[in-house]
Amino acid sequence: MESPFRSEAAAFRFLLITIGAFALIVAASWVNPWLGTLVTVALAVAALGVYMRQRAPQGLQQQIEHVGSPDERRVLVVANETVVGEELMQAIGDLALAGRAEFYVVCPALNSRLKTWVSDEDGARAAAQRRLDTMLSRLSEVGIEARGTVGDLDPVVAIEDAVRTFHPDEIVLSTHPPGRSHWLERGVVQAVRDRYDVPVTHVVVDLQAQDDAQHDARRVAT
Repeated sequence: MESPFRSEAAAFRFLLITIGAFALIVAASWVNPWLGTLVTVALAVAALGVYMRQRAPQGLQQQIEHVGSPDERRVLVVANETVVGEELMQAIGDLALAGRAEFYVVCPALNSRLKTWVSDEDGARAAAQRRLDTMLSRLSEVGIEARGTVGDLDPVVAIEDAVRTFHPDEIVLSTHPPGRSHWLERGVVQAVRDRYDVPVTHVVVDLQAQDDAQHDARRVAT
């Protein structure tokens, strides 16, 4: 089932709003039962209005202005755990061979719901930074220069931030396979394609298969 929320942060904000609305209704009802009823109706109408605006058709795609030399493509790469995947490295290598390109890698911090709620993101950002550093180092070893940063835990927000500063001509979005990817369950790939007027390439990285292959190779070697 598709989640009605864009992110865990959005779900948490909804929870806080719900608690606040309930407290407001209780307080108004304590003052006067009719006031409580009036507040309940007003909040219900406001919630319906917000819902209808969110469900309304989105506007035109956002146009991203090209910056830099005309013969250079700016490629935004977005990946979390899969940032170290072989499939993603291959996709970046193919783009580098196809022509002059500048790569900017964004690795959203991966956090648990509990740690997100208590604003404990230091560990998640540190882990994301380690994965990002590993990828940038591997790219440098094969002659591909790239830079990157740790992004917002919400991949859509992380992409928004990168688009504003990097102005990509193409977006490469990497996820786990269907059934194991939270981003696919939330429709992140399609949301990015609907939002921006640049090509969006989806690269599926199967880290489990990659680990199994490496394990088999080591077993054969011994």
